[in-house]
Amino acid sequence: MALINNITPQKLERDVPHKSVECTFDVVTNSNGEKFLQLDTYSATEGKKCQSLRLSPSAIKQLKEILQTFHL
Repeated sequence: MALINNITPQKLERDVPHKSVECTFDVVTNSNGEKFLQLDTYSATEGKKCQSLRLSPSAIKQLKEILQTFHL
């Protein structure tokens, strides 16, 4: 699992197509009352969890700003 605290822009060198997979989310609250957004992706062939990303409150704020800025 990866904990994301900061999101930094970086241009891709090239656009590579990705396979479509299932994704679930949960809102996790730690012992200090902070809320984190967790995204889990699953293997398209086996259905097993293959990647977990947990966004900290500061990363969630940045993601909201990115979505608004780029009208996503």
